[in-house]
Amino acid sequence: MKAKLNDQEQVSEHIQKLEPALAQVVETLRQIILGTDPEIGERIKWNNPSFYYTGEMKEFDPKEYKRELIVMNLHKGRIMLVFPSGAKVNDQSGLLEGDYKDGRRITVFKDLGDVQAKQGALQKIIQDWLKLVEKE
Repeated sequence: MKAKLNDQEQVSEHIQKLEPALAQVVETLRQIILGTDPEIGERIKWNNPSFYYTGEMKEFDPKEYKRELIVMNLHKGRIMLVFPSGAKVNDQSGLLEGDYKDGRRITVFKDLGDVQAKQGALQKIIQDWLKLVEKE
């Protein structure tokens, strides 16, 4: 029987199964997101790589997804990052798009160059989001 992969291995396996050009962009985003703060973890959620805050938090309703930072949406080769509570962040860069009532915001990347061009804005959004986490 095959051993169950840990969260990190599951994310790696998921990325390896993608088309090579897409996999390269997703892996680059993964490294940027994880490299922004040591308290960011990763796992597969909703069949895609997702990133979340791993530190201690005040209790909250799980339906609020307060721990969820980013969920990737790789449907049909598109590279979309969904920020379930992105509306909380005062994003001056224009990177976060959408006006969803549930508070989520999205960012779409075209390719590796697009990711590299937006890396600074993405990291600032992550850092700002982490400052808003209701820690214990």
